This record gives sequence, structure tokens and C-alpha cells, in this order.
Amino acid sequence: MKRVVILGSTGSIGTQTIDIVRQHPDRLEIAGLAAGRNAEALRVQGQEFPNAKLALHTPANGIAGGMAALVDLATMPDADIVVVAVAGVIGLEPTIAAIQAGKHVALAGKEVLVAAGELVMPLVKKHGVLLTPIDSEHSAIYQCMRGYEPTQIDELILTASGGPFRGKKRAELERVTVEQALNHPTWRMGGKITVDSATMMNKGLEIIEAKWLFDVAVNQVRVIVHPQSVIHSMVKFKDGSVLGQMGWPNMRLPIQYALLFPERKPNALPPWSPLDNPSLTFEPLDEETFRSPAIARKSAEVGGTMPCAMNAANEEAANAFLRSETGFLAIPEIVERIMEEHSPVDVSLGNLLDVDAWARRKARVLIEAGRP
Repeated sequence: MKRVVILGSTGSIGTQTIDIVRQHPDRLEIAGLAAGRNAEALRVQGQEFPNAKLALHTPANGIAGGMAALVDLATMPDADIVVVAVAGVIGLEPTIAAIQAGKHVALAGKEVLVAAGELVMPLVKKHGVLLTPIDSEHSAIYQCMRGYEPTQIDELILTASGGPFRGKKRAELERVTVEQALNHPTWRMGGKITVDSATMMNKGLEIIEAKWLFDVAVNQVRVIVHPQSVIHSMVKFKDGSVLGQMGWPNMRLPIQYALLFPERKPNALPPWSPLDNPSLTFEPLDEETFRSPAIARKSAEVGGTMPCAMNAANEEAANAFLRSETGFLAIPEIVERIMEEHSPVDVSLGNLLDVDAWARRKARVLIEAGRP
């Protein structure tokens, strides 16, 4: 029996993680649940799992709150796995604490490795803990990499659905609405990550994640468009062989793999067959229209705290777009402006938190001024 703590239990990944726990009561048990500020949803989850400890990032209704409460959950002595599914750098401190406490970390929040991969991955190695990715793309690569060393990799190939604006040109995206951006063709996700998929910034963040997870250079990570979202990503080895992982676009499968690794247990998910998709297609990424992957790649090449600044600016801009406070095409422009103003420093927890706060303040000033 593995006891699971879920940070971000009321969000999309968190609720799907709970579904996986329900499907495997003989192997998984909820030990702790944490949410951002949705006290009512957390209270309902607590009723289903009365033995679970509860925490909120924003205290309410008598539930333990604040960063210290999240860290306490992440380091519970009787917890085995900590699922990090919170948005933003909120997940950074509890992730580090969980690693230092020797916990298996199942990582869904992109920002932890994007902003702090240089800090987190050496800690994973130092403490000898297991870190399993929940992102479908990185889960696919993780599965294909079993038994192989990074030195055997020629290229990691991240697949992208193309989002709701596949085939569109920049001029056609001038007046994109929030409703249009949230109309993803294959995945059902939270608002911010769906906007990232529309701008293709999700692929930029995934490039940086892949660099840290699999110990490769950013120029070894390529993005291609695969509209069917069946091949979740591929690994090309130096002998020219390519391995890919396939399945329906359903986050429950990578969640289950991350929690039960290395076990493969039956589940209630619909199985995929090659006959279900006799025609799988691929296209190059239109980097002229969708500039965000190149922006993210540049931040990783600069290094230091630059990816942290890039990530924070993108989060502020994407959320402002969701609130109809800025335009769709302004999102990458705001990110670029913040990167131009940032002078990167060495990575430490304190520096990362300072840079994250600085980039968010700067981005909000640009948003409120109505210009990138």
C-alpha cells in the first residue's frame, strides 16, 4: 500500500489522481490533500477520505493554511508519494522538502523544473529519491527511456496537438477570444495550461522540463505537431531507432504510471488499438506564428534565473488573458519584454522566489498599462 499526498487536489490533475486512487484501493491510499483556496471542494474531498490531513495555501474555514502547511503535508512521515499538481512556484518549496524527506515525487506542475530544474534535479540525485513525471509527454519519454542512458539519446521528440489554432497565421489571431483559446481539440485541462497550449508555450516549458528530467541539451529536444494526440512523445536513439508511447489522450494513464511505477495494473480506462487510428499524421511546428517555444528555449540557453522570470511572466500574462485584461498575441510579447529586462543570477531558492515575484510585478505593470 502506497500512501499518497496530493498538492493541488481540487484541480484537474488532482481530481483525476483521486480517480486513480479509487480504482486501486488495494495499492493506493490518500494520506493528505491540499488546495489553493477552494475550501469547500477540499472539505468535500475530506469527507470522502476522513483520515487524510487537509491544508490550504490560503487559510480558510479552520483548515491549516500557508506554505508551512503544504510543506508539512509533503513531509508527513507516513506518506510515500507526493503528487505536485499545483500551479506556479507554489509547488517549489514543498517539492524540495519532499525530496529532502526521501519521498517519491510524482510531478505534474511544470513550473518546478522550468524555474528550478538546476536546483531540484541535483537534490533528487543526492537523496536518491524517485521522481516520476505526470505530463503525458514526459511520461511517454520516461517509459521509452527505461534501460537506456542519456548518452544513447540523439533526440527527444515532443508531440503537440497543435491546439485550437493549428493552421492559423499570426494575422488571424489578432482578435482571439478566451472562449476560442479554451476550445482545445483533444485535451480537457485547466484554464492556464489550455491557454499555454493555444500559444504553444506549453511546449516551450516542456522543452525545459525534458532538459532537466532526461539530462539532455535543449537543442536535443524537438517539437512536432501530431493532431491525433495518440503518440504522446518519442525518443530517437543514436542508432536511428525511434521509440514512442501511444494511447488515448487521457491524463489518468500517466498519473497511474507515475504513482504505481514500475507496476502496470489493469484499470477502467478505454484501451487504444491501432485500428482505432489507422492514419496518424505529423506536421512541423509553425514557429513564425507560435513563437513561445523559441522564447522558452532561449531562456534555457541563457540559464540561471532566466527561465524562472520567463515562466512567471508567462503565467501572469496567460492569466490576464483569461480575465480579458490583455490580448492573446500580447502574451509572448510580455514574456519577451520581461526577459529583456531581467539580468539573471545564480539559482538558489531565495533568488528564484525573488525573481518570480519581480517578474510578476513587472508583467502586471505592462498588463495594466495596456501594452507589452
